[in-house]
Amino acid sequence: MIPLFDLNYDEAEAAAVARVLGRKWLTMGEETQAFERAFADLIGVRHAFAVANCTAGLHLAYVAAGVSEGDEVICPALTFVATANSAVYAGARPVFADIVGPNDLTIDPDDVARRITAKTKAISVVHYAGYPVDLAPIERLAAEHGLAIIEDVAHGPDIWLADGRAAGSVGKVGCFSFFSNKNLAVGEGGMVTTDDDAVAERLRLMRSHGMTTMTLDRHKGRATSYDVVSPGFNYRMDEIRSALGLAQLAKLPAMQARRRELSDRYRAALADVPGVAVPFAGHPGRSAHHIQPILLPDGTDREAVMVELRRRGVQSSIHYPALHLFSYYRTAFGGHDGQLPQTEAVTRRELTLPLFPTMTDEQLETVVAELAATLVAVGPALAA
Repeated sequence: MIPLFDLNYDEAEAAAVARVLGRKWLTMGEETQAFERAFADLIGVRHAFAVANCTAGLHLAYVAAGVSEGDEVICPALTFVATANSAVYAGARPVFADIVGPNDLTIDPDDVARRITAKTKAISVVHYAGYPVDLAPIERLAAEHGLAIIEDVAHGPDIWLADGRAAGSVGKVGCFSFFSNKNLAVGEGGMVTTDDDAVAERLRLMRSHGMTTMTLDRHKGRATSYDVVSPGFNYRMDEIRSALGLAQLAKLPAMQARRRELSDRYRAALADVPGVAVPFAGHPGRSAHHIQPILLPDGTDREAVMVELRRRGVQSSIHYPALHLFSYYRTAFGGHDGQLPQTEAVTRRELTLPLFPTMTDEQLETVVAELAATLVAVGPALAA
């Protein structure tokens, strides 16, 4: 089986865990502080806060941006459900915008503009598959209407806009994921980034129950007690995951270089597979190449393709079903077929192929060959 993703772990991660165990301090300590500083430097921001996961980070981001009961948050429907769920946690109504089209699967600024109302509080953008959103028109809209931009960078880090800015450094808050399949993987965990000092203070307090000092401060003798100055959450990251994050950060340049090489090889090889489209051709900026999405020929039985690929030893996935068509969002917010034509057309055809830094050239060639054979075996859509 060629897996969809695989961890690039070795003795460096084992040593990182052992280092934490030797210190016998497991939560929000020196490893987390070092990880936060290193990550802030990578993104080019003043503040970075390690959190339990990206969903927690998104929730914190919306609340820190002032999103509350009755507000609206515009976001794409081509994303993991956490982007919208976290807005619901804050009491807001998600308003879904379409993507640009089959070659650019990021949110369409023109459609965003059409969906802004007096209730809109924030625009949440998703750098899908690791490809940067065109943020310049979004920034203009946000400035014109007084809106916050929240960047969902779960498919980063190492995403760079065409103007040289890092994804996660542009909006009011950037939110990153370190889930097991991510470019920087620690199992669970995330990071929120900002250059806004006031927002940073809110994030710091809300991450840990609104407490003015941390347990480590009292352990180190820097404080004897604490106050609670606002409601908050338990969204902290532990020391083991922070240590793993530091080990992964050291490997990130090499892992990203390999991802870029593999993505280029995929694009070249898939050009010879009739009917298959590879999105983001000529996309400006630099991608993190988190996943390898393709679009199957229109009308292909995608489930049959996935079953046959698995039989042939290749794992595949879908990123993502259209969020507005999930049962909850149909019922609670009136999602319906035809609401987002570009998103719906793409989500019927999208298939994600294996991509991970330790993937070999031979594995990639096998994936492409088995995909081509599967499409011939599965159905008439290819011939059409």
